[in-house]
Amino acid sequence: MQKLTRHTQELFGLHLNENQLNALAIYERELLIWNEKFNLTAIRDVEGIRTKHFLDSFSCVLAWQDEVPQTLLDLGSGAGFPGIPLKIIYPHLKLTLVDSVAKKVKFCQHIVESLHLDNVKVIHARAEMLGKHPKHRENYDWAVARAVAQLPVLSEYLLPFVKVGGTMLAQKGERGLAETQDAENALQILGGKLRQAIPVTLPSVVEERYLVLVDKVSTTPAKYPRREGVPSKKAL
Repeated sequence: MQKLTRHTQELFGLHLNENQLNALAIYERELLIWNEKFNLTAIRDVEGIRTKHFLDSFSCVLAWQDEVPQTLLDLGSGAGFPGIPLKIIYPHLKLTLVDSVAKKVKFCQHIVESLHLDNVKVIHARAEMLGKHPKHRENYDWAVARAVAQLPVLSEYLLPFVKVGGTMLAQKGERGLAETQDAENALQILGGKLRQAIPVTLPSVVEERYLVLVDKVSTTPAKYPRREGVPSKKAL
């Protein structure tokens, strides 16, 4: 964990205390155990977990810097990334994890209980359904997702959750910049405005990574998101 601590400090200006390191160690251990049975993530080694899961999750702090969200929705959270590592470093964060795969939801619930994390909701649902729900629609300061869909589709999933004045954060790979151009029409329709794409560097990772930030500038029309499966088949 010493290398993780150093990289977290150097890259993101975060100091991990003993309690946070213990929580990450438990998380790492449980992920390795569960992954043998349930195939939660393709990353199965300790070094990969610490770099491509933990550090990659921490990179979100580059987006908000000192203005930490009060409420965050993590869509397509999978095994809990980036939401749970962010909750570990920001204990007061009100976090909602959403995934459509039951085994991944079960694992996230297990981690939340194992780490005694409060103000965390784990929801088994699809974005198209949950994005229409009054308790969740335009209710979050920030909504984040990584590796869920290309930006035009992801915008239709995420922006309905974000309150006007809030921000959508997409963790993207090397096509991140190109996808921002592809998403111009979708963002205009959905009430979003591209703010910036922040490059992210992780140790021993050669692929380019970006944090794509979209400000919510107006209310998303009520007909979005469209019904299940439509956004991915007919991107805006």
